[in-house]
Amino acid sequence: MPTCPTPSPAAHRPRTLSSARRPRRVLERRRGAKRVRQTGRQSRRPERRTPPTASELAKVHDRTLADAAARELAVPALTEETGGPGLLEPRPEIGDSWARLRRLGLDPDTGAAAVLLGPGEIEQRRRTSGLDAVLPVLRETLLEVGGAAPLLLAVADAEGHVLWQEGERGLRRSADRIGFITGARWIEESVGTNGIAVALRARRPMHVHSAEHYLRSHHAWTCVAAPVRDPGTGRLVGAINLSGPAHSVRPFLIQLTATAARLAEAELRAHRLEALHQLRALAAPLLARVGGPALVVDAAGWTAAAAGLPPPSRLRVPSEGWTPATVHWVPGLGECALEPLADGWLVRPVRPPEEDGSGTVTAEQAEGAHLRLDLRRPDRPELSVRGAADSWSHPLSPRHAELLLLLATGREGSTAAQLAEALFGDAGRTVTVRAELSRLRRYLGGLLAHRPYRIAESVLVSVDGPDDPYDLLPASSAPAVRRLRAALAAGTARLPGAPPLAPPCAAGPPERR
Repeated sequence: MPTCPTPSPAAHRPRTLSSARRPRRVLERRRGAKRVRQTGRQSRRPERRTPPTASELAKVHDRTLADAAARELAVPALTEETGGPGLLEPRPEIGDSWARLRRLGLDPDTGAAAVLLGPGEIEQRRRTSGLDAVLPVLRETLLEVGGAAPLLLAVADAEGHVLWQEGERGLRRSADRIGFITGARWIEESVGTNGIAVALRARRPMHVHSAEHYLRSHHAWTCVAAPVRDPGTGRLVGAINLSGPAHSVRPFLIQLTATAARLAEAELRAHRLEALHQLRALAAPLLARVGGPALVVDAAGWTAAAAGLPPPSRLRVPSEGWTPATVHWVPGLGECALEPLADGWLVRPVRPPEEDGSGTVTAEQAEGAHLRLDLRRPDRPELSVRGAADSWSHPLSPRHAELLLLLATGREGSTAAQLAEALFGDAGRTVTVRAELSRLRRYLGGLLAHRPYRIAESVLVSVDGPDDPYDLLPASSAPAVRRLRAALAAGTARLPGAPPLAPPCAAGPPERR
């Protein structure tokens, strides 16, 4: 009887392909793994899927403050031996804050002497901020929804003064021990890196957890904060902050706080629309008696009613207001007579506006004018123009502030492609640049020239910057603005209108006789 041949042991082995027949992806994967074993490096940094613990952040805090240079990244570092995650480094916003505080010489163990508002000033700031109207919404959104964990709700004004503080009693006692009380000014210069200060500076929701706080006495806390803007003017009016024990951090708190800030802004918008509706009812009979082109605006410049001309949605009111019973040049309308009302202004163009309702600075008016760009306050960039006949001020959007800063520091002019490269690092974004310049020309008119884009040669230009060069438009990520900050800090550049740079001393001090 025939027998089957016994298979050899090699027959049970899986078939393998030679290196010439293996799929390319397999070879590349194996070669990549071999490079990692040999060099201890990977082509990409591994992503950390879990947030750093409080103990890890404490090590980062101690290590970074002991170093002379600030760190920049908030990702795991790679070790040369293994290519795996190494020591953490602070996030960019936190690292920048620590670097500023080291330059100021703030002691992370003591901080600075606290300055508290008196009861009368607290009440006055509460009324002027307008934030008292949103407290019911904040209590319902934050304290009730987040009630599972002990939380402390604080509302601060645009300058960082804590105007309200509510929450669990034991948590408030703990906050008292670090000076986090009603009337305290919660800014970097006094209490180091904290949620309120970082959110107001970055103008977006921020989370400062445990040892990300600069002061060691705050390491037991976690804080999330979100800025609140006035929907009528776009300016910051304050910040909402939630604080609690570092061990009770919840990942949803930053989204919850950001949502509460948007709800607060919606509440402020509803109050403004109601006030505008009441002003509109009072303006109708007034405009009927005027008998000519006129409009009524509220204190922020929003139009309540108009007669005899296409109504602009808003007029730009100078920060110091208008002088009553005088003629002013109003961007978009030209020369206007202004009369104060109880909650706004009656605006009457002295001469009929153009058919399209626009009014701009003519070339004759621009001759010898002084254009002043005020960037001393990060949240309130403002342009003021003083001419032979009149002067006016105009609040600026962040993008217009960047554009005017570039035009002020480059009087020779720039093309749309050059401005796009300076603003976005992409010379192809000329459509966006031209659209923004078109909006600027609507109220600057003859102050701006084109081909190339520049401020007219007959215009005197000055720029008022902050004391710290790194506070120049701090929310801007435009490459040209970042380079200008560094040059100002190094003393190799100056802003238009600033005192000349002191020449370097080539020789030693004079000999005494």
